[in-house]
Amino acid sequence: MPHLLTSALPYANGPLHLGHLAGAYLPADIYARYLRLAGKDVLWVCGSDEHGAAITLRAKKEGIEPQDIIDKYHNLNKASFAALGISFDYYHRTSAPLHHETSQDFFRTLDQKGGEFIVRDTEQYYDPEFKQFLADRYIKGTCPRCGFAEAYGDQCENCGSDLSPTELINPVSVLSGATPELRQTKHWYFDLAKHEDFLRTWIQEGTVDGKQVHDPTTWKKHVIGQCMSWLNEGLQARAITRDLDWGISVPREDAEGKVLYVWFDAPIGYISSTKQWCLDHGRDWKDYWQNPDTELVHFIGKDNIVFHCLIFPAMLRAHGDYVLPKNVPANQFLNFEGDKFSKSRGWGIELHEYVEEFKDFPNGEDALRWALIRNLPEQSDADFTWDGFTEYYDKDLADKLGNFLNRVTVLTHKYFAGATPSSGHWAGSQVQAELQKAMQAMASHIEAFRFKDAATTFVELASFGNTYLQDAAPWSLAKADPEDPRIAKVMFDSIQIAAALALMAHPFVPLVSAKLRTVLRQEIVENGDWAVSRDLLAANKPLLTPGHDIGQAGVLFPKINDRKDDTLLKIIQGQRDKLRASSSSAEQSSSDESVVASLSAEPTGKPEIAFEDFTKLDLRTATILTADAVKKSNKLLHLTIDLGGGQTRSVVSGIAKHFAPEQLPGQPVVVVTNLAPRKMAGVLSEAMILMAENGEGQLTFVAPPAGFGAGWEVR
Repeated sequence: MPHLLTSALPYANGPLHLGHLAGAYLPADIYARYLRLAGKDVLWVCGSDEHGAAITLRAKKEGIEPQDIIDKYHNLNKASFAALGISFDYYHRTSAPLHHETSQDFFRTLDQKGGEFIVRDTEQYYDPEFKQFLADRYIKGTCPRCGFAEAYGDQCENCGSDLSPTELINPVSVLSGATPELRQTKHWYFDLAKHEDFLRTWIQEGTVDGKQVHDPTTWKKHVIGQCMSWLNEGLQARAITRDLDWGISVPREDAEGKVLYVWFDAPIGYISSTKQWCLDHGRDWKDYWQNPDTELVHFIGKDNIVFHCLIFPAMLRAHGDYVLPKNVPANQFLNFEGDKFSKSRGWGIELHEYVEEFKDFPNGEDALRWALIRNLPEQSDADFTWDGFTEYYDKDLADKLGNFLNRVTVLTHKYFAGATPSSGHWAGSQVQAELQKAMQAMASHIEAFRFKDAATTFVELASFGNTYLQDAAPWSLAKADPEDPRIAKVMFDSIQIAAALALMAHPFVPLVSAKLRTVLRQEIVENGDWAVSRDLLAANKPLLTPGHDIGQAGVLFPKINDRKDDTLLKIIQGQRDKLRASSSSAEQSSSDESVVASLSAEPTGKPEIAFEDFTKLDLRTATILTADAVKKSNKLLHLTIDLGGGQTRSVVSGIAKHFAPEQLPGQPVVVVTNLAPRKMAGVLSEAMILMAENGEGQLTFVAPPAGFGAGWEVR
């Protein structure tokens, strides 16, 4: 059975940061490495998304060609991925001729089928000075929602609202600064609404034409929730062409000067990347994309859910020859030290910067991977901190994993000259059972996309090894009787635990895994090694046989918080100092208080306000997608809300004493969307939910009727 994995194509318009890594690439790498260990046929493809208005806009600003922009960031991001052990099978780029050909062929097939495209004459802004139609990102103006003066034609980056260019107040061309004119132009639209029934059944029931193709109970709730929110609002036709001079030409004689919209051609990049890999390896790409047995999984962030769960599947279905994804385990967002990543404010760290600044940090690449894995935003937004980085490195890698390996190798050399001793009691022993249990649990977690749980299983086995060795105390046995056979038993068992850890480390920290296997004098991990080890344990055979020589581990992970050598601590402290210096304003007050807006039935006595003050509030309908308790607070719940149009927000609300988290997913609400974000109990809140409170202190939601839809303005 082929396993085809994809990760969202990163936009070649700038460097990637830690949030990108935690969203779509590190989880996929864990999954791909595990499947290869299990001996599966795996192909993991990705590549640079190199079209779109933002690239041409940046090129115009810098006075260079778009090709210069995409070459720079394609190479930079590809190198960063490689340095951090991201093991793509192929990393393509959408500027490649094969991708242009594949995208145009896809368009032609849909066009020739008839009924998939709608052609519309529309009014679009035109720059009379540059003599060209303006893409959404080529237009700026005042946001009609929050009054931000620098909103783009597709989105306000201040309040996050999706916009259309004609909604902007006082629009201007980014190219010339001139006031644009509305002129007639023709565009092609994909009739997404035509596929609404198919998508609803496929998402909710996992069936296509009455055949079960995936299990919806294995999909994340926020993925299903966001999809159903869009479907319940009703799908609309989406433009797939743009008037631009950079992109893939629309293959029609009556479409001169038009290119395929980037959202249409980018996911086709998965197909062209597969084609290129197959050409290079003598394989047939159809064995992956047009094989009904293929397990296709898309790894993305939550901002890409709609494209990968609704739009792209509808495109594949319309084409008629392609498999659909079996799962789309979209992650939520990763924040940085309590705030969103922001290049303009210097808030965060980019991948290439980390690689450069931590190049002398022992196991620095895997230290980052491990810190991110232990805090992946799988079900809700998470927060990366340097304190957390330090704690995960010192406690997990140094104190548990590194300490255990060092003790095992030192004691084996002390008592048995570095050779694995014989043991007559392996079959059915406690250690054999524990290894089987750990490998089975870790495999189950990874196959269910619960990577944090899988990592916990791994580190718990290291803890078990330390406890087992400490309780058995072979040094005490040797002191009483150097010939005590229990010494050999303990060291034999401990070496088996070490061998299992070296293997199980591979999906999470592959460079560390290679070092551990070198210490144990094993071959480098190969495809199928997981299956081999699993079968050995099931057959009551050890992972390392008696007489197998092992090396000395030494200090694999020098601790960051080491009183004798503070070299590593200084590196981390430098990052903290840099963060404070670059954005002291990012420090926001945090308090354990309610964000409930009380709408009491009795007059509040608040001062009178002008109508203009009220209109500053951006009130919107929304739907709660997820709800979780906030650690160390008995008042707060952390909610993820759907604002429609693919937008989600993190909200902290003081309603924990009134509602259980499991009651809330699917609850329609009204929210204030343009409040300044703030941290509460260490969690970022980006909006406020409106509640009504009666005289007895009971709360109820101020909400539209069920099915009203999300994202509508309340006024």
